[in-house]
Amino acid sequence: MRQAQPVDNFPPLSVLWGTMADMPGEEKPASAHDASGEDALPGLPDYAERVLDVADLIPPGRVMTYGDIAEWLEEGGPRQVGRVMSLYGGAVPWWRVVRSDGVPLPGKERQALDHYHAEGTPLREAAPSSRARSHISRVPRIDIRRARWDGSGG
Repeated sequence: MRQAQPVDNFPPLSVLWGTMADMPGEEKPASAHDASGEDALPGLPDYAERVLDVADLIPPGRVMTYGDIAEWLEEGGPRQVGRVMSLYGGAVPWWRVVRSDGVPLPGKERQALDHYHAEGTPLREAAPSSRARSHISRVPRIDIRRARWDGSGG
């Protein structure tokens, strides 16, 4: 199998793709190496820091949607916020940043629900259905109308 050879003065694809370099307000790196020739590890992008800062502000028992955070920042959109949360969200109360339909993060439902119960986050019980297509339809959802935080006061 052939190995891809790096092109002089051009970073490997993994530096350009699969990082947050294409987030709003960020430029793609010109080089994967610093002036000394050592591999340079990109820091946390400014946009990601701003998203995480907002997530840190959300009070216990309250939530913001991905779109709410993008609107608060006046930059990016729900998908960009979701990407930041998927890559860096473990450092903040990730369970407080949710989908607009109130469904807990797939694969983390149990952990999120434990946090919601501990913090008193308003939930809606899943409607009983004999035709439930997946376990997601049986998991309680966040009551977005009651739990949404608008950024004012606690």
